[in-house]
Amino acid sequence: MSDYYERLGLPRRFSIDEAEVERRYLAQSRQFHPDFHGGASDADQLFVIEQTASLNQAYTTLKDPFRRAEYLLSLLGGPTAGQEKSQDQSFLMQMMETREQMDEIRAAGGSLSELEADLMGQFSVVIADVASRFAKIESQPTPLPTELVDIRRHLNAARTIQSLLRDLRGTPDRG
Repeated sequence: MSDYYERLGLPRRFSIDEAEVERRYLAQSRQFHPDFHGGASDADQLFVIEQTASLNQAYTTLKDPFRRAEYLLSLLGGPTAGQEKSQDQSFLMQMMETREQMDEIRAAGGSLSELEADLMGQFSVVIADVASRFAKIESQPTPLPTELVDIRRHLNAARTIQSLLRDLRGTPDRG
């Protein structure tokens, strides 16, 4: 089975042209759309459904920078969030303060839009940092394990920010 990058015919790197991801997804989704295979055998229809599911998963993963980073890190043999849980202590303190601030604003009936914008900005900065770290290791034949752990720690920070944003917006955790 090919990886998601191969599935969409893209180079295996973090920095990709998101419009190209979209174009390749749409081209392949037309090819495997179940409506065009209604008269096919059961085996062929099952194949088309599997291809569509695989294509959708590849697209969903690669179009989202956080998911793409998680996926690429796994392809490179980096640690999972379960294997490397550490985060910078000052960052964690800042996130605790942000959570307290969120609770205070809610209790006062205030608007959370400024806090949301701040968290979204922090998330963007962390993802940009992850992008630069991937760019650095992509120029090497084999990334160092310490570099992969460093990327994982940044992704852990991004996940923490995402969690705060979900809490702020009142949306359920998607894992």
